[in-house]
Amino acid sequence: MDAPQETPRDINIDVVIIGAGPSGAIAASLLHQQGKQVLVLEKQHFPRFSIGESLLPYCMQFIEQAGMLEAVEQAGFQFKNGAAFRHNGTYTTFDFTEKFTQGPGTTFQVQRGQFDKLLADTAVSQGVEIRYGHQVNDIDLGQNASSTSILTVTDEHDSVYRVTAKYVLDASGFGRVLPRLLHLEKPSNLPARSAIFTHIEDNITDASFDREKILISVHPSQKDIWYWLIPFSDGRCSVGVVAEPHLIEHCQGDLKEQLWQLLNEEPGLKALLSNAKVLQPCASLKGYSANVSTLATSQFALLGNAGEFLDPVFSSGVTIAMQSASMAVETLIKQLDGNEVDWQQDYAEPLMQGVNTFRTYVQAWYDGRFQDVIFYDDPNPTIKQMICSILAGYAWDTNNPFVKDSERRLNMIVDLCRDHNKAS
Repeated sequence: MDAPQETPRDINIDVVIIGAGPSGAIAASLLHQQGKQVLVLEKQHFPRFSIGESLLPYCMQFIEQAGMLEAVEQAGFQFKNGAAFRHNGTYTTFDFTEKFTQGPGTTFQVQRGQFDKLLADTAVSQGVEIRYGHQVNDIDLGQNASSTSILTVTDEHDSVYRVTAKYVLDASGFGRVLPRLLHLEKPSNLPARSAIFTHIEDNITDASFDREKILISVHPSQKDIWYWLIPFSDGRCSVGVVAEPHLIEHCQGDLKEQLWQLLNEEPGLKALLSNAKVLQPCASLKGYSANVSTLATSQFALLGNAGEFLDPVFSSGVTIAMQSASMAVETLIKQLDGNEVDWQQDYAEPLMQGVNTFRTYVQAWYDGRFQDVIFYDDPNPTIKQMICSILAGYAWDTNNPFVKDSERRLNMIVDLCRDHNKAS
């Protein structure tokens, strides 16, 4: 007979973090380093499947900041040094070591189940407490902006307890716990798109295929449809397609059949993946872009996808998650130490500066402007380095003109590329 499960007791804590993914693990580690009492509540058990497998080099400094770099470097993940783009036979690459901004120029392509568990396990080894199978069902922010918050939590045995916290960080990703509970959801200004994806044993025999880069392919006739192919170190790949729903409605069958029909419409991918074997059921995400009315107050902050998610095209999700974790912790430490902070000025606005830089390039990708720049056959080396910095994740470097004045600078280059192509 199994021993009875002990009911978790109500606790008081400095900071409660909802979610143990990359932003939650990084934030927990950084807070623990500063001597703050932190508890992480994670609804699922790790490892668990997630997409967002192609990291950006900018992430590496946050991993190092959290004391997790050695564990990540020794885990055997696929080395990554850039990104490759292909459309109708045109192939171009960006080497992230040849970028405008100082900082790491290489990173890894990771199976997120293993990667997220590694970060979480490393945080635990540092002294962080993570409770798996614990779901936040309600939150009471109290009577005023200086009140402690009370979270109602259910564990996997349906035992209910309460956590009283001075501050709450929502790192719940697509679960978006606080936006749901506090009615913060706001429509995204990006069109609704769908993604279909899976993991495969790729069996790629083409010697020219570069496993050290993510491959972004564009549909030969529909520029709004694009594909990712992310190689892993074990002969597997993550593969997916993204499009507005009406562009894939012609596909018949289940998700696997739909995905493969779309993959076969891109000749390069059809050839590369001719011997591929699907390893797990295909999955889909629909209408994934998200926004909120409030990113942070004196009582809570939203990290990563819990706050805003743009699009997977430039692999910005984990980068934004880690950046938000670092920025939120820096502001929170000041508040917990009794200093006056302005969460809008100190956290939300600086965070959104980089998010909006990514947004500029996401929107320009889908309307074709940025594709014209990427596939331009005679790029200016300095300008390519500046754009390469953004693709490598350095979207907060305001010394980069293509960050500081992203829309105007991009449009200037688009006009030059298009004028040159017309003339030739």
